Amino acid sequence: MRVLNVFLGLFACISVSAGAQELTWRKDIQPVVAAKCGACHGANQPEFAEWNVRRVTDKNLAPRLDTYPFFMNHVVWPETGAIMRRLDDAKASPGGKPGNMYVYLGSSDAERAKNLQTIKAWLGEEAWNLNRWQKRGDTPAISKEQLDKIKAKY
Repeated sequence: MRVLNVFLGLFACISVSAGAQELTWRKDIQPVVAAKCGACHGANQPEFAEWNVRRVTDKNLAPRLDTYPFFMNHVVWPETGAIMRRLDDAKASPGGKPGNMYVYLGSSDAERAKNLQTIKAWLGEEAWNLNRWQKRGDTPAISKEQLDKIKAKY
């Protein structure tokens, strides 16, 4: 009986860990980006380099975010932290206000919170960071240690 209990306990642990699915771009994040951001940030928008030049004269232009590399341009480099700053719900900063794109993450507070949490979890534990590549004002540049926390799986 004792061997059976040990076996059942091990089987339960293995089943739980196998059931905990890892978040990926293709399965979890890309569908959210397509549904909630695609109208303005889809395949018809310019890639980063072109957007970065044209945005000076065209304030309504949005960068393309529909693929993993284009999205990650706004997470890691060259627009370090831009996704985080735009989608942040401001809950971690007292008196702060949500990023200008947070409202588009869903049609209700619950849907926005769920989609934001999914993106945060996908990026990695403690990877949500509003810092830029270079220091700006009182905000320091992002550090290597902060960048190393990003675990966004394709």
